[in-house]
Amino acid sequence: MSLKDLIANPQPPLVSFEFSPPKTDEAEANLWAAIKRLEPLAPAFVSVTYGAGGSTRERTHHTVKRIVEETGLKPAAHLTCVAHTRGEIADIVRDYWDAGIQHIVALRGDMPNMTGAYAAHPDGYQSTPDLIAGLKKIAPFEVSVSFYPERHPDSPSHGHDIELLKKKMDAGATRALGQFCFDNDATARFRDDAVRAGITIPIVPGIMPSTNFAGVARMAGKAGASIPEWLGAAYAGLDDDVETRRIIAAAVLADQVQQLRARGFSQFHFYTLNQANLTYAACRLLGIRPLSA
Repeated sequence: MSLKDLIANPQPPLVSFEFSPPKTDEAEANLWAAIKRLEPLAPAFVSVTYGAGGSTRERTHHTVKRIVEETGLKPAAHLTCVAHTRGEIADIVRDYWDAGIQHIVALRGDMPNMTGAYAAHPDGYQSTPDLIAGLKKIAPFEVSVSFYPERHPDSPSHGHDIELLKKKMDAGATRALGQFCFDNDATARFRDDAVRAGITIPIVPGIMPSTNFAGVARMAGKAGASIPEWLGAAYAGLDDDVETRRIIAAAVLADQVQQLRARGFSQFHFYTLNQANLTYAACRLLGIRPLSA
């Protein structure tokens, strides 16, 4: 599929956008500027992250509630097993439901401050499938979950990841959102192996803008995502050249969505990093137009 065909495709894909709860007044202003920039593109939903160990619980709740009240978007709140009892999680999700938030991104989560091996709370949910089953008993939430195309850092094997995703689906998950990955073949292989294992929910690639290459590389190291040599070479020597990095990032992102469309993907989840311009440009390349256009 050429770039021309990609833009002119009469059936643009479904997209969703991920935001992070702000920690300062300035960050909150930047977040809402990003939300307002992307809202006209009418994404299927927008998700709001949850810090390690539940550290942004209140900010996440505030952000998703404000999205419900002030926009036409459909927010999904991230929720993790770690550091919460079952009773605490029940209180959290009932508050979400009462506020009109009916979509949860259910995750295992990382330990507080992202230190040490994962350990479930003794009075909490022991795994993501257990969390999903618990959510479904409280209210009929839509539930998205994660997958790692290149294997979760704590997973013993690719096969284990596939098996775990199957358990998540059987517990009630309706969509799998990908950890960002620059290896499009790995994402396609995961989808194909998932289908062979009987997984029928959508497998949605995660797309990460690479403008801040050093930051993306650090995140990749923690998430078990590989950074191809050619991508590192593209950014070499540009630490102090923001404008050139932005141009390169736009080209990289456009190429990735083009390749993934050619591999048969029709849904994409964008990690916006609360910066809207690259995501907006990518959506235009996917043939998505603002509702007012």
